[in-house]
Amino acid sequence: MSREFAIGLTPPDWLMRNLRPQQAPVNRPAVARAAVAMTLPLAVGLAVGRPAYGALASMGALSGVIGDTADAYRMRLLNIAVPQFFGAVGITVGSAVHGHGWWAVAAVTGVALVSGMMSTIGAVASVSGLLLLLNSVIGAGLPLPGPWWLAPLLMTGGGALVLVLALLAWPLRGGVPERTAVADTYRTVAELLAACGSEIPGEYEDARRAVTQALNQSYDVVLARRALHHGRSPDLTRLLAQLNAITPVVEAAPAAQLAGVRLPPEVPQAVRHLAQAVETGYTGPIGLALPDPAGETARAVDHALRHAADVVTSPDIDLRGVDDRLGRPAALPVRAARAARDVTLSAGSWRYGLRLALCIGLAQVLVSIIPVPRSYWVALTVTFVLKPDFGSVFSRALLRALGTVAGLVVAAAVLAEVPRGWWDVPVMLLLAPLIPVLTPRGYGYQTAAITPVILLLSDFLNQQGTALLLPRLVDSLIGCLIALVVGYLLWPESWHTRVGARLADAVAETARYVEAAFGTGTAAAGAGAGAGPGTAVEPAARARMRRRLYRDLSVIRTEFQRALTEPPPTGRRAAAWWPLVVAVERIVDATTAARVRVRHGAEPPSAAEVSQVAFQLRELAEGLRDTEVLHPVRTDLPGPAGSVLEPLRQEVAAARAITSPR
Repeated sequence: MSREFAIGLTPPDWLMRNLRPQQAPVNRPAVARAAVAMTLPLAVGLAVGRPAYGALASMGALSGVIGDTADAYRMRLLNIAVPQFFGAVGITVGSAVHGHGWWAVAAVTGVALVSGMMSTIGAVASVSGLLLLLNSVIGAGLPLPGPWWLAPLLMTGGGALVLVLALLAWPLRGGVPERTAVADTYRTVAELLAACGSEIPGEYEDARRAVTQALNQSYDVVLARRALHHGRSPDLTRLLAQLNAITPVVEAAPAAQLAGVRLPPEVPQAVRHLAQAVETGYTGPIGLALPDPAGETARAVDHALRHAADVVTSPDIDLRGVDDRLGRPAALPVRAARAARDVTLSAGSWRYGLRLALCIGLAQVLVSIIPVPRSYWVALTVTFVLKPDFGSVFSRALLRALGTVAGLVVAAAVLAEVPRGWWDVPVMLLLAPLIPVLTPRGYGYQTAAITPVILLLSDFLNQQGTALLLPRLVDSLIGCLIALVVGYLLWPESWHTRVGARLADAVAETARYVEAAFGTGTAAAGAGAGAGPGTAVEPAARARMRRRLYRDLSVIRTEFQRALTEPPPTGRRAAAWWPLVVAVERIVDATTAARVRVRHGAEPPSAAEVSQVAFQLRELAEGLRDTEVLHPVRTDLPGPAGSVLEPLRQEVAAARAITSPR
């Protein structure tokens, strides 16, 4: 075979990125819950002679299994219970318009508009909107057994079973997921310190990104639980204080990395000891065998570690003296009201809602005009695929088609060889656990796991056996085609990445962070929004700015990885942003390192130098905003030699050089 022919057979990079499974640990408790929650209703239905009722309850359990992703028990309550409520509303609305022709089309299209707008609020609202629309489509397209109230009751009962199983250990393990998340954050920080000064390419950068993700998750878990808890809980306050205490250690890491010297092994080992103390709740003395510090960087690391040790081991925490690094969360009713107001007034939410409603309406009109067996699967496919907050629409359409084909192979074997009845119970016991196992691997793998389960349950409702297979394939392909053409190709915004605009915002925010990090003078309330040279920013406000900035950069990196799965030219355009994404991350690290050095004895920069660097960053941000083409900017960045900001100026010059013409 010639080399040219071999190259022609090589799949493109964007396709391989879509098909490559993501690495994720298996959540064994979730696997066990899926097996029990989806098998038990089916067995009960068979035992009482109502297999269709059992199948409906298992369908409700399936939606609960899909939403069973949270670690903290209070978040499990939200992630499962709230979507189940909207799912019950959806099945009720759909059943009410079943068989009413164009009224059903109008009703489902209206539900799609509401569902799409809900999806822009957040993760829980997105899943709730998904179940609202899915169950509406099922109710409108499938005749359900029993009176109108029975199907919502059975499906909600199946989801409630998942919730009960997920909360069984709450009285015994309350607070354990939160402590585990904080302890894991300490462990990732230990790996970051161990990577400082490493000669292995990318080791430090990978460790820093892992720390950012761990901090994001820990703050989300702890602050979400705080928002649901009336008043300040001592346990939650302690965890929040421990999270805040590790922040100076994280801030000292860039200074150690820029110094280029490996830290003694006792330093990361000390952080691992602190992680163990956090996880077990130990508050006794911990002997930190730390070497004597020498130099600004070593003093910064030593000081930060000893402060963290004092906080972790202190038996008493001042409930009034803990500042939330991401801001204190508002109460749930307040946040719900804000979300409703933002969605109603947001052009983006209306645009996505109309986009989804248009695709669902077209799918419903199509199956109303053209007789399509099991036609509700067309709208179901559109609903699953057209979820931009779940990933690339193009990628999801591709993976949906491939996953459906793989799932149909398994379903064909089950429907053809397994007699309908009690033999389906052990089959469900084997298939249901595959859903939580394969879902983290990617959307295509999730589709492959769900397809045989859905077809097995559908067979109890219509008893068509293998006759379900071909309609399912045809309907899925029609739904994917509608989502690709009407929901993707006809919208110019789908052809462009959002990396550039978000990166421009991050660069502008970095300029404000530079000013906040080196401001001098009198403290001002609300620092961070309009702080500049001559304005001192409180440490807690500065830490919140840094955390928000790193979180934004993490979102940008996720958006970049998502864009790479798009076919050309979108994927190629996204790849062009990668060097600048890395450069901005290095600028933030250099700013933090310079701040640490100043705090531990280095000469602070002048206000004029700070203003110059901030101006250069804002100029860079303006060159990136609202465009897919990088505008040229100046790269001559003079400044005093030997200044603490010299590494920062070098990183800014490197970022600006990336945008300059070759």
